[in-house]
Parts: sequence; structure tokens; C-alpha cells
Amino acid sequence: MALYINNDDVEELAEKLATSRKQSKAEVIRQALLHEIERDKDDESLVERGLAYGRALRARAGEDRGPPADKAFIDSLYED
Repeated sequence: MALYINNDDVEELAEKLATSRKQSKAEVIRQALLHEIERDKDDESLVERGLAYGRALRARAGEDRGPPADKAFIDSLYED
């Protein structure tokens, strides 16, 4: 199946990359698409990254995390 892209910018970018790598335009486009597919696979969602960050902080804190932030502790922060 043939792929035809009628876009001058894409043509110019593919030509520049093909020239610098001494490859065909089809090959540099194929490699670019494969690269993007791999990047998409490796990308974690923002939620997953946040959860991983929280787990890492908890692991760094270890067992000696201090007392829990219960109501009495939070109220003590606002006393005059």
C-alpha cells in the first residue's frame, strides 16, 4: 500500500534528514515513526508518574516518618 503525503514541510524535513543520514526519505520516515511509537509505549500517564513519585518519597522517608498528621496536630498549627 502506498502512502502519499502532500505537504511541503514534511517533504523538506524528510529530505534534510535523508541527506544528513545518507538514507532514503522512506527509511528516515519509517525510523521516525518507529521512534514515536516507542516513545508512546514508554510514556507513563501523569497519574502514574505522580503515584510513582509519591511511592519514592514514602520509600525515602523510611520507617521514621514522624507522627501522623492527625486532627490534633493540624489544629496545633493554627493556634495563636
